[in-house]
Amino acid sequence: MDQTIEPGGTPATAAPAHPTVPHRPLTVPAGEAEARARAFHEVMDRRRTVRDFSDRPLPEGVVEWAIRTAATAPSGAHVQPWRFVVLTDPERKRRLREAAEAEEREFYARRASPEWLEALAPLGTDWSKPFLETAPAVIVVFEVHKGPDSPRPYYTKESVGISVGLLLATLHQAGLATLTHTPSPMRFLNEVCDRPPEERAAYVVPVGYPAEDARVPDLRRKSLEQVMVRL
Repeated sequence: MDQTIEPGGTPATAAPAHPTVPHRPLTVPAGEAEARARAFHEVMDRRRTVRDFSDRPLPEGVVEWAIRTAATAPSGAHVQPWRFVVLTDPERKRRLREAAEAEEREFYARRASPEWLEALAPLGTDWSKPFLETAPAVIVVFEVHKGPDSPRPYYTKESVGISVGLLLATLHQAGLATLTHTPSPMRFLNEVCDRPPEERAAYVVPVGYPAEDARVPDLRRKSLEQVMVRL
């Protein structure tokens, strides 16, 4: 611990510049670490983006716990520049769908390049977004920028992106399906969600159970050798 010298030569313990608390690490025996990591991978490897949702109600408290987990993400300067707006009101979700589909029509008809549309073709996406109404909840994630009641954030997109990753993982662990929808531009979401201008929408995440007849594209993830470099 740092020390200072008091007048007369007596050492004194210096108070830390900022308060700290003892770290509470998750203790895992070395022999179990790989098995735990593998088990988590096997669960997450079954996660898929779903576009066909059931209107089955969500279990009580699951969304709240998922957002609590998302809010544990690291953030630049610990500013925590995120806001999670949960839409469950049918009228509010209808307004969201109408506004999102208006932007998506423009995207598919005029904004997207031929190369972009070709890349999207295997996914079977188009401007129609019925899941925004069918899913029992839609979480709209906002980046919180500097405003009258919010400090300047740092590494905002990176921080919010990490938090959304934790959100998706937690909801999947709870047996729920999700989709990350990013209509562009997104300013209409401030009106739909009653948010101030310093908050900027980044993700729209429908949450629910997949429909019984839900199907997903037959895709393959890259292998470890394709995504990892060991030096």
